[in-house]
Amino acid sequence: MDDEIICIGCGASLQSQQPDEAGYLPASRLAKVVEDEDNDVYCQRCFRLRHYNEIMPVKIDNDDFLALLNSLASKKALIVNVVDLFDFTNSLLSSLKRFVGDNDFILVGNKFDLFPQNSRQSRIKDWMRQEANRVGLFPKKIFLVSASKKKNLDQLTAYLDQKSHAEDIYFVGTTNVGKSTLLNAIIDQMGDIKDLITTSRFPGTTLDRIEIPLENGHLLVDTPGIMTENQLATHLNGKDLAVVSPQKSLKPATYQLKPGNTLFLGGLGRIDYLKGEPISMTVYAARNLYVHRTKTANADEFYQKHVGELLSPPSAKEELPDLVGQEIHTTYKSDLLFGGIGFVTVPADCLVKIYTPGKIGLGLRHALI
Repeated sequence: MDDEIICIGCGASLQSQQPDEAGYLPASRLAKVVEDEDNDVYCQRCFRLRHYNEIMPVKIDNDDFLALLNSLASKKALIVNVVDLFDFTNSLLSSLKRFVGDNDFILVGNKFDLFPQNSRQSRIKDWMRQEANRVGLFPKKIFLVSASKKKNLDQLTAYLDQKSHAEDIYFVGTTNVGKSTLLNAIIDQMGDIKDLITTSRFPGTTLDRIEIPLENGHLLVDTPGIMTENQLATHLNGKDLAVVSPQKSLKPATYQLKPGNTLFLGGLGRIDYLKGEPISMTVYAARNLYVHRTKTANADEFYQKHVGELLSPPSAKEELPDLVGQEIHTTYKSDLLFGGIGFVTVPADCLVKIYTPGKIGLGLRHALI
């Protein structure tokens, strides 16, 4: 095409129809480029990378990203999977077992600062290891940190510093786990960065990475965050995500329920108490998330009437899958998991049905607190 305009960063043809495809630029910006006949322009991905060291997320089935993962097995590298402790199952990259090869692999659980102060690190690490082992992953080490608060970083930084003398270190993770925030905090602590952050492109692709050269000749490498349909974060707008994602340590809220009662976690989670003795349920979720108790007999009608308003998030304009539930009979004190929202602690021997949109993030574990 005679009027084709090429991104000077990645060489892709600029287009405004497919935000997830190479060369994307918002229509208003592209129109201005065409009007001004400006050929020295970056696509949105390259602009964010160049000015903000921000890598655009990719989908797990992205061919370029799979090529990157496949290449790791042939490298001498340490792979660091950063996971969200409040959406662990869905932020754990179970597919890594196909790509790690003979390299060591570690798990870094982020957002530990949000757990109540009496939480036992050893119990949380044991749970993380068991869940990783269950999907065939065997991490060499497990660390619990807070990237945003820069807590518990000393041991992790010392370990990475020691490992980086022999190999490059690759950071991988899904979106919204705080991977890049963690990497920036580690850079601040290590203090032996050779040059400013630079960017690199995998050969033959338009997928970018951020390389941080170290004095010892090796690299810290940040890779694009991975978007999966199994994370609630990929279905919410920024405003709703800010409400759901805790920013301060979780303050437990306890509710008394008997069979025939329902608890709503905004419009994103629901618990029906089906059978058992009257119990206390303790909710660990963001302080701004609205929690509402009602009768199960009226719950469906109540939800349809109030979702997007009283039961918020989601906001009224948000398009989400319908709430889908699964029954659980607890045989021990348990945490009902609502990935990306929080968890609810319930006693042994109660029958509940728990729901999220499309069953995203539902799970069960031994109570951690």
